Amino acid sequence: MIPTLALITSMIHPMNNQSTPSSIAIPVVATIAGAPAPFGPVPSARQMRWHAMESCMFIHFGVNTFTGAEWGGGKEKPALFNPTELDCRQWARAAKDAGLRGMIITAKHHDGFCLWASAVTDHSVKFGPWRDGKGDVLRELSTACHAEGLAFGVYLSPWDRNNPKYGTGEAYNEYFASQLKDVLSNYGEISEVWFDGACGEGPDGRRQVYDFPKFIDVVRTCQPGACIFSDGGPDVRWVGNESGIGSETNWNRMNAKDFYPGITGRNEDLAHGQRDGTDWLPAEVDVSIRPGWFWRAAEDDRVKSAQTLEKIWFESVGRGCNLLLNIPVDSRGLVAPQELASLKQWGDQQRAMFANDLASKAQVAATSVRFASNSAAFAATNVTDGNSATYWATDDSVTSGTLEFRFSNPIAPRVIRIEEAVQLGQRVDAFHVELRGADGVWRKAVEGTTIGVRRILRLDGEGVSGMRVVIDQSRACPCISRVSIY
Repeated sequence: MIPTLALITSMIHPMNNQSTPSSIAIPVVATIAGAPAPFGPVPSARQMRWHAMESCMFIHFGVNTFTGAEWGGGKEKPALFNPTELDCRQWARAAKDAGLRGMIITAKHHDGFCLWASAVTDHSVKFGPWRDGKGDVLRELSTACHAEGLAFGVYLSPWDRNNPKYGTGEAYNEYFASQLKDVLSNYGEISEVWFDGACGEGPDGRRQVYDFPKFIDVVRTCQPGACIFSDGGPDVRWVGNESGIGSETNWNRMNAKDFYPGITGRNEDLAHGQRDGTDWLPAEVDVSIRPGWFWRAAEDDRVKSAQTLEKIWFESVGRGCNLLLNIPVDSRGLVAPQELASLKQWGDQQRAMFANDLASKAQVAATSVRFASNSAAFAATNVTDGNSATYWATDDSVTSGTLEFRFSNPIAPRVIRIEEAVQLGQRVDAFHVELRGADGVWRKAVEGTTIGVRRILRLDGEGVSGMRVVIDQSRACPCISRVSIY
């Protein structure tokens, strides 16, 4: 069941216990008298739950795992698919070790091979030797995700290089919609449905015009709480690259009507967002832990290290995007040892980094507080109370300001996390952070443009007795819900 806004209290913090989408609490719009009015578009409840996920595991798995191809041709025999040690609980535990909160699997890739027993095609696990033709990868993975407290999502490629209906227009669109409905109706709650705009030739050389409004309607009907990803949303946009990098300036706003699955030539807009966009359309970063998307033994020595994964995390999640990290399952049906080691080390690094929030021990003050006579409602201390439904705000006429943190003992800050109360829209255009050293002098440490859902930046401070978060420019009165220092 999707939680209503009336039941939702606060957003989960990174590296906490895993939570499924319906159990993730998200902030409500404040009803306090005199609260700022929302500025521009704001996220829906499903988008707020998606934002709180922060990072998930992508799983490319199918006949390509056994052929070594990146894009299958559609003529592969189902007998090829035979993972003799498949264990979806092992996948889920690997995700948890890394601090990932969900898993999205390639239920059907471009080759058309289905990881469930689709009733409308012979190109599926039903016609191969795995589990004597009675297996269902989606069932096993959804069960594992539920057991481990992870979200479950699916990717179905609209391109199908196997099915003869591809390229026939409405007949294929009905076929694809029926597969989509099958998957979305039989595996419990789906957190995200992932589409790309891949549109190559089918088995007869014809290309298909996709009916994405029909496909979106199926998702909304079967899984109203699921976010839909594609180049142009409607809920989540592609970041425009597959390198694991989000833009330092990242607006969650876009003119959604100008974007669609498969759009090309607008990557800069996809990366940066549009400052004056009319719709809330946040970015997701997808990247593989290996050079390719599917597992190949020849790439076993090219798995990204924990240090590289941490860098990617800062350049994606740290810039307000969500991260979808591809971990291709091997031909045994297991996450390979190289990935397991890298994921575990990375997760341990993250847990250690965020174990102690120094901001919670600081004295906090602000240069300006909204409605000074009722300052508690919008006080500076709201940014350290652990509740994303509360926030520091200034009067409507004040579009800059400073939060100052004073520490009773010197600290050595390495990371700062700042969040806007995006349930009221994205506002900040420019900010910087200052540190007060042992000599009592304030020095600029880092600066940035947008904050949005989150901005996480590295610091290099020693013997610091104070810190300032300075909002240099905001499009409306700043509303900051959280500042954490590690």
